[in-house]
Amino acid sequence: DPRAKARDRAVRFIPTPLPGAFVIEPERHEDERGFLARTWCRFEFEAHGLVTSFVQCNISFNLKVGTLRGLHYQAPPYSEAKLVRCTRGKAFDVMVDLRRSSPTRLQWHGVELSADNARMVYIPEDFAHGFQTLEDDTELFYQMSESHRPEAARGFRFDDPTLAIAWPLADPILSPRDRSLPLLAMERIAC
Repeated sequence: DPRAKARDRAVRFIPTPLPGAFVIEPERHEDERGFLARTWCRFEFEAHGLVTSFVQCNISFNLKVGTLRGLHYQAPPYSEAKLVRCTRGKAFDVMVDLRRSSPTRLQWHGVELSADNARMVYIPEDFAHGFQTLEDDTELFYQMSESHRPEAARGFRFDDPTLAIAWPLADPILSPRDRSLPLLAMERIAC
């Protein structure tokens, strides 16, 4: 029975201070060749009440340390849950709760993801997301529950004073789009 095997705790779900968001640590099964680790199991995600249908995967490759992408989200009805993993290098990954009825609305949580620690973050629907690279040649792999919809793409500034996110590196490398995102007070959050 696959559900019984899923109960073997092959993946550890660590709750964050933001309800519904998790840091996920795969359990490594090591031997002289290296290791094997499960990174996703539908039954384990179901058991935690998380999204189990991912319809799109993306890679974000970043040449330089200090590159910052975000803070981005998709407005309803195209809200997306994300499962994010660093497959090369190291990044500081940030999620912001945008849910209107949440006791942690407009609070953020950051996690260091790296190829070495193999951690992942599960970011629920109606959260904004961003990250800053901590090494050159850093790559992140995303699984999303909704396809990218340009008409629903939204965002706000990484340095918004309302959030006061403690990004690890000063003077980030930003795209023109991210540099011109509005402040949170000016963004009409649709979540």
